[in-house]
Amino acid sequence: MFVAPDPGRLRLRNATRAVIGVAAAVAVSEVCGLSLTASITGGLAALLALFTVTDATVRDQRITTALLPLAGFPVLALAATLHGTTPARDAAFLAVVFGGVYARRWGPRGHALGIFAFMNFFITQFLHAVPAQLPELYTAVSLALFAAGATRFVFWPIERRTPPAAVPAALPGTGLARPTTRQAFQATVASALALLVGQLLSEDRWYWAVGTAWWIFVNTASRGETLIRGFRRVFGTVTGIAVGLLVAVPLHGAPAPTAALVAVCVFGIFYTAAVSYSWMMLAVTVMVSSLYGLLGVLDPGLLGLRLAETGVGALCAALAVVLVLPVTTHATNDAWIQRALHCVHAATAEAAARLAGDETADPASRLAELEQLLGRVRLSVAPLVHPLNLVPARKRRARRVLALLDDCAREIRGLAAVTADPEASHDARLAAACWRVEAAVEALTGGTDVTAPTAQPTATDPALAHLHGLERALAELAQPLRTPSGSRLVTQPT
Repeated sequence: MFVAPDPGRLRLRNATRAVIGVAAAVAVSEVCGLSLTASITGGLAALLALFTVTDATVRDQRITTALLPLAGFPVLALAATLHGTTPARDAAFLAVVFGGVYARRWGPRGHALGIFAFMNFFITQFLHAVPAQLPELYTAVSLALFAAGATRFVFWPIERRTPPAAVPAALPGTGLARPTTRQAFQATVASALALLVGQLLSEDRWYWAVGTAWWIFVNTASRGETLIRGFRRVFGTVTGIAVGLLVAVPLHGAPAPTAALVAVCVFGIFYTAAVSYSWMMLAVTVMVSSLYGLLGVLDPGLLGLRLAETGVGALCAALAVVLVLPVTTHATNDAWIQRALHCVHAATAEAAARLAGDETADPASRLAELEQLLGRVRLSVAPLVHPLNLVPARKRRARRVLALLDDCAREIRGLAAVTADPEASHDARLAAACWRVEAAVEALTGGTDVTAPTAQPTATDPALAHLHGLERALAELAQPLRTPSGSRLVTQPT
């Protein structure tokens, strides 16, 4: 968390803006004379709006933010109405779980709406809301979304000056071959198990187990990613409970210091989310402890129960992801690595066309896509390089693949800079080198042999040097990508 790069201090600015947006939402509720329950609901709604809406353009972000009530209000009413009817409430909750995960097939907007719907059901259980409170809760959420939207799009429009990075499209598939569909069934089974076991532990706080199972499936695509995320969630919760015992419990719910602590936690959630799920969960756990302090029910026993319910949810998620329509880490790695390699191929073709005089060719656009794909590859490969992976050979190969893909990105970056030079010209050596790079990618993705480069670059040919570097990296990738089936890093192409 402390050494991760923050270009343009984007994480710092986003975290600071989140504190302002959530504080504004709570302040508006308080000024309007709403209850503490309504103010907490509004603050959480603002946090979700600022955290989950990640569309690629500001216009799409505005639309998604405006659509949040359509996903949240019906669920809020359903949860409050069924609060005292256990079987119907549980069935409705599981339906919301399935729908919320299934909605991810429609990209960032579906992802955000699904999370908002789920969390409205969860928040209703958290606050024990009843139908009589619905008008006040609707008012609080509406005011909160307005305050969050005004903070994000009017008073501090960070995305106007720094456009958000495009999110790579989800892996393709139809029916049960679609990863998001499989994940919807996995999350529903995990939540059902968590609900049953969680209720055995506590009839009042069972929803913690369901919430843990749900959030473990967020932003994961394979069995390995889900298991590692579960471990990180439990670890972050344990450390968060320790901090809560030392900081939140002694406050006894005092309004001013508790509000300050919640503000610090909101900052921590946004600042650490991109670099450390464990640190983020620490901040979430301390924030939840503080909110329970405001409600007057916080004690060490409650934090111990939260830990137990979190463990139940993580265990249920692990069982579901292993036993229910599993998506293997190897298959996911293969898909994302091949997409990155195809992007290298496309970037090289664009560079060749630009060097040949085509002014419309733009390798720089492919470079941005490649950077996003490599980020997704790192997430996919993370289970193989995690300390919990006890197979050193596989860990070494995974790190080698990541290093060589980074080399490819560096050479593409240099090649794009060269082709942007109006003095750059085309010659036969460049054309031949581009063709060899394209052939190497086709060989890697097609399962045939890759020929190692023989020509050496000259100091006066920077484009040729970058192309030669690409050839070398692609040739070296063949070995770690193709290993015996018993210890392979990725599956062979089909």
